[in-house]
Amino acid sequence: MHAMSYEITLPADYDMEIIRKRVATRGHLLDDFPGLGLKAYLLRERGTESPVNSYAPFYLWATSEGMNSFLWGPGFQGIVDDFGRPRVRHWAGLAYAEGPASGAAPSTATRLRLPVPEGVEPARFVADEVARALDPGVVAGAVAIDPSRWELVRFTLWEQPDPPAEGDRFQVLHLSEPGRAGLRSGRQW
Repeated sequence: MHAMSYEITLPADYDMEIIRKRVATRGHLLDDFPGLGLKAYLLRERGTESPVNSYAPFYLWATSEGMNSFLWGPGFQGIVDDFGRPRVRHWAGLAYAEGPASGAAPSTATRLRLPVPEGVEPARFVADEVARALDPGVVAGAVAIDPSRWELVRFTLWEQPDPPAEGDRFQVLHLSEPGRAGLRSGRQW
């Protein structure tokens, strides 16, 4: 599994209905994309849950071929054409799990990025974070790491709009999940 995300920060006076309409008309295009586990189309609005307006899709890829096909294909080129080329973050997958609310449609997502502290055993730190990933109300959750930065990311989809979780909060506009059932559950190391 590979986790991937990019965040497009938009002007404070940007009409966020443009993003909502974009997702409503284009989101379904990845509903059967080969190699994609899931893509959460995420939005933050200034003045509500965020200091900025942003569009920040988060992907869990079942295969690196699927991820590469997307990045070098027309799907990502549409983002580049409309918003410029964003910096794409990538993490190696460490764990994935369906949550207690896995049958529900997610309304909220949280993304928590944590540095792996100096002086701690990396495997123990990661195992502790994996254990925290699933609480009541969780639809699905993943933990991944960028070992070049020693940065861990915990991504969680929630059923409720105001989950009891740390991290950046996003509204889920759409969830493409062609390979979600095939994402391997549990630790991946």
